[in-house]
Amino acid sequence: MNKKMIALALGITAFSSVPIMAQAGSVEAGRDAFEACRGCHTSPGTSNVYPTYYVPKVGGQVPAYTVAALKAYQKSERPHRTMMANVYDLSDQTLEDIATYLATVDGSKRANANGGSAANGKKLAESCMACHNDDASTNPRLAGQHQNYLEKAMQDYQSGARKNVLMQSMVQDLSEDEIKDIAAYFTSLKGLTSVE
Repeated sequence: MNKKMIALALGITAFSSVPIMAQAGSVEAGRDAFEACRGCHTSPGTSNVYPTYYVPKVGGQVPAYTVAALKAYQKSERPHRTMMANVYDLSDQTLEDIATYLATVDGSKRANANGGSAANGKKLAESCMACHNDDASTNPRLAGQHQNYLEKAMQDYQSGARKNVLMQSMVQDLSEDEIKDIAAYFTSLKGLTSVE
């Protein structure tokens, strides 16, 4: 074999081992793919059962976080049977499309907190804002999220039901009242919304 043939063979081999990456997401394709999600994620106040907590608001969420969360459901790293069943066979491109669509949903409405002290929560959440702010590129936005969803998420990090070493260390020493206050603060901010 001459040098050109060897180089060509190596090039083809190297190219074929590179995973195909999803293209940038499409708002239109994401809107279409999200139709299957509307039953739970579009109705304000829709609740999950056992334990009961609101289905999270996803409109206005950070695209990279949405993709990472959906992939975690696909890999059973985030155990939620309904979500795992709904996303197990979605392609990377479909995940990108859904995330791109959701990021375009306007979150200009402000939710009301139900119990807890948003003022105290604001003080407690100062360290949270380093990662969970409106400029976050990979961490989830929390502003406007359902209060009881946030409470449940923090409780799950405390118990180890949700795995994330950083989050587990951030919430491990919080009392029930502090969790409620932090959740009340984030809920009171303009941000995430139910998709309509």
